[in-house]
Amino acid sequence: MQYLLLIYGEEAKEPQPDSPEFGPWMARWAAVSETFEKDGVLVGGQALMPIATATSVKLRDGKTETMDGPFAETKEQLGGYYLLDCPDLDSAVKYAAMLPVAEYGTIEVRPIMTFD
Repeated sequence: MQYLLLIYGEEAKEPQPDSPEFGPWMARWAAVSETFEKDGVLVGGQALMPIATATSVKLRDGKTETMDGPFAETKEQLGGYYLLDCPDLDSAVKYAAMLPVAEYGTIEVRPIMTFD
């Protein structure tokens, strides 16, 4: 079964690209991705641009409305995702716990719905 790992974190808690902590931080992500690949569960995944680049879209009365940023105000923002193919939820949770953001943020694990 496929599971989407939605990665929510606080941008302020993450190392910035020009900081000395950024290289080791990215190395941790690379190691996790390598583990997912080695274990044969990685289907895909990407990081997202910072929340300031987001645009939210609504359709109301036939009119498209857009606004800058996320629709809901929260401390944590969606920062990226992994799509994994795991035998069960327990396996997906095990992999989710490997993500560096799990130490201070939230990883939402959602099974992918299939329509047969």
